[in-house]
Amino acid sequence: MDKVKRILIFDDDQSISDIMKLVMEEKGWEVLSLSQCNDAVFQIRAYQPKIIMMDNNIPDYGGVFAAKDIKQQIDLRHIPLIYFTGHYDIKMLSEEAGADAYLSKPFDLDQLDELIESLSPQDRKGI
Repeated sequence: MDKVKRILIFDDDQSISDIMKLVMEEKGWEVLSLSQCNDAVFQIRAYQPKIIMMDNNIPDYGGVFAAKDIKQQIDLRHIPLIYFTGHYDIKMLSEEAGADAYLSKPFDLDQLDELIESLSPQDRKGI
């Protein structure tokens, strides 16, 4: 089993991506940030992340469409997907997208860290 902690961030706001990347790398994560979601399924299969973060307003298809597409893939649906946006009805968008959790922009970096850690697959000890 791959022990590398990888997170894939889909967000077209470079400043947010840069901050999230810095914070997550400090916590031991390998981070890939993409500014569009046109080939999200391909990128996820190639990178094999443990967590996916999806912005609502990501070009070209948008976060809801991309997240639904990801969650329809039998080999990818187990990967926790965090939906994040500044939209006032993030809960509804997150549910429509089939996300495992959501995070409202602007968000506290500690809140981001706690959410990612709570969704991270834990390494099994023993058998």
